Amino acid sequence: MRSALACLGFKQRTENEERMFVPWHSGTKGDGTAPQVNGTRYFSFEELKRCTANFSKNNEIGVGDYNEVYKGHCTNGIVVAIKRARKLSFLDTKAFQSEIEVLTRVHHKNIVSLVGFCFEQSEQLLVYEYVSNRTLRDNLDGEGDMCLDWTKRLQIALDSARGLAYLHELANPLIIHGNVKSSNILLDENLHPKLTDFCASKLVYEKQNGHVSSQVRGTLGHVASGISGTLGYLDPEYFYTGLLSEKSDVFSFGMVMLELITARRPFEINLVEKVKRAIDENDQEYYGLGDIIDPNIVNEVGNGGLRTFVQLALECLEYSASDRPSMNKIMKEIDIMLQHVGHERTATID
Repeated sequence: MRSALACLGFKQRTENEERMFVPWHSGTKGDGTAPQVNGTRYFSFEELKRCTANFSKNNEIGVGDYNEVYKGHCTNGIVVAIKRARKLSFLDTKAFQSEIEVLTRVHHKNIVSLVGFCFEQSEQLLVYEYVSNRTLRDNLDGEGDMCLDWTKRLQIALDSARGLAYLHELANPLIIHGNVKSSNILLDENLHPKLTDFCASKLVYEKQNGHVSSQVRGTLGHVASGISGTLGYLDPEYFYTGLLSEKSDVFSFGMVMLELITARRPFEINLVEKVKRAIDENDQEYYGLGDIIDPNIVNEVGNGGLRTFVQLALECLEYSASDRPSMNKIMKEIDIMLQHVGHERTATID
């Protein structure tokens, strides 16, 4: 009886998900029929053309493998970011639908807000809140306007972990992001991070053997489609089995943590192995990583929890998902590190 009730509950939730879009012609490429989505604004294509000056290059703020992102000025004065798909296919439509479904459900200060969308004239566009300080990756590359000192990097790690912990433990249903990387973490005017790009996410209804049993909201092929920018973040268990869990996000987050320390891209070098080989337990200041720490923070991290941060990152990067910590545990440990850094700096000033 209990099993039957569980199956019934799952079926009802699934049917409720499908009713979010009425109608939704997923096999077409935008036939002029707008899907109706609860709580989300529908934009016409002409309206988005006007607010971007016909998608002018001057308004282009980002380019991906399959989309461009433009800054737009709506008639009500609101500034938005508009992601326009470059190529359309059935898979792209499913990913497009996935991102709308996820972002209409979540409300958290560390997750980008969806303002609306457009689906017409063979066009798929997502309209987000505008986040002004580009991506974490941009800023680590020196392409942003902000200097990220060690304390700011710890705060960015903490707040990003908060966003992921919310998805894994408090969202209803629970959500696996599926594409965590530094280029999918936006920074606002106060350097508060916001997770973005939910096209590969999954809604979690129930689990089997620690992995997700859910409606598919993205595929391995979609996640790895931009292979040069994604492979370094990909959970090895997911890569070989196609099975996704919240620990897949943990693995990707561990790579972001190493980026915060080194500012290096994980796919340009074998970053994990490079860090592991460099570790020197007897080096009390830099833990053996003096040569690969980002020069912008090398003078700050000596007494700033570097050893603990690296150890936590490597825990996240364990091959077996069961050996990785939860995002909630990661969040708590980084919070302790940040408090310790604050106390150390106060003591130094005094």
